[in-house]
Amino acid sequence: MLSDPVGDLLARIRNAYLARHDQVVVPHSKLKEAVVKILVDEGYLDSYQVTGDKPKLSLELKLKYINNKPAITGIKRVSKPGRRLYAAVTDIPKTLGGYGITIVSTNKGVLTDKQARKASVGGELICQVW
Repeated sequence: MLSDPVGDLLARIRNAYLARHDQVVVPHSKLKEAVVKILVDEGYLDSYQVTGDKPKLSLELKLKYINNKPAITGIKRVSKPGRRLYAAVTDIPKTLGGYGITIVSTNKGVLTDKQARKASVGGELICQVW
């Protein structure tokens, strides 16, 4: 059993880009699906699809390349199981001065840093993507 499923998701995405794969398959969870949905909406991934039967669902992620270069140049886990990081709405960091995104888990769902500021909510900082 994994101790950090979101960290595993981010590592699989990073490794698939480094190996120049077109897609990657990861085990499904609601939190992972919410993170992947944000990555698709923000243009870092092409698409995703939930596949498999009920007890063993998986996410198929289609990776995005722009001029043969990965759409994601960096992805970093911020809050870890051993050290959870929470931030108020005024303390949510901007990734690369606003060029990247910070994904935040709030009481209104999983949001980007811009969406969390607009909704005026803070929460757990999941990861940063640029």
